[in-house]
Amino acid sequence: MSFEYGYLGLFLASFLAATILPVASEIFLTTMLVMGFDPWTCILVATAGNSSGAWLNYGIGFLGNPAWLQKLGAKPEAIAHWRIKIHRYGSWMALLCWLPLIGDIIGIALGFFRAPWLPTFILMGVGKLFRYLLVWAGYYFW
Repeated sequence: MSFEYGYLGLFLASFLAATILPVASEIFLTTMLVMGFDPWTCILVATAGNSSGAWLNYGIGFLGNPAWLQKLGAKPEAIAHWRIKIHRYGSWMALLCWLPLIGDIIGIALGFFRAPWLPTFILMGVGKLFRYLLVWAGYYFW
């Protein structure tokens, strides 16, 4: 029974780590690997959780309105800067959503500036998978 709860906990920790909450899902993943959980299942569960959190960020951004940013004190130059980046690189920026702090902002900006959702979601998942493969490799080879 604890085996199943471990995966659920990893999913939730990974989901929360993709939000602005300070959760380190890498610690949960590494702990589960040390405890003998299946590495591939752990990687896939962590990727699914973290990707879901990134998709939530995209959705939050999608609900946004440019006028709100200015009311919150964002400078028009900063808004234009992000708009240009999103339109130039598009969904490819989603590969960077795994980065600490800035990854959340990238996910929100992709939704805010209406990057195509399907390639964005796929590339978010690819970036998250790569992140957890690196964590596993670090654990395995360390």
